[in-house]
Amino acid sequence: MYRAMDLLEEKRREMILISADKTVTEAVKVMVDNNIGAIVVEEAGRIAGIWTERDFLRNSLRPGFDPTRTPVGELMTRKLHSAPHDISLDRLQEMYLGLFVRHIFIKKNDRFIGLLSIGDVLRASLLEKDRRIRELNEIVSWDYYEDWKWEKRNR
Repeated sequence: MYRAMDLLEEKRREMILISADKTVTEAVKVMVDNNIGAIVVEEAGRIAGIWTERDFLRNSLRPGFDPTRTPVGELMTRKLHSAPHDISLDRLQEMYLGLFVRHIFIKKNDRFIGLLSIGDVLRASLLEKDRRIRELNEIVSWDYYEDWKWEKRNR
């Protein structure tokens, strides 16, 4: 069964981190340069939150919002959701739907080892289902049905 750790290994991408005292503009630049929609925020050398495109949109309408001066740490989401590294993709999908979140940190030995978005998991899940369907089609091909009909007619 396909698990979160398998997906992280295939993804081959380290978490992109930014210090909580960096400005929103600096965070946006890092996100654009890395083609990502969320960035992990650290304080005092530990993961303290996550900041996403939605956080930017939500806060951009606040009176006095200045992305060149506002630290990303003031706007980040501090409540982090996590799952164990050996969780199945099906269970992860349930977590996204149940928690109404788009990002879940993956943990191993009480340490964050990666970040998966709902897009990562849905894509991997669809690819896994496609692989299973192809596998089943190879087992039960059209020839199988043709042979079965032939045997039935000749009894």
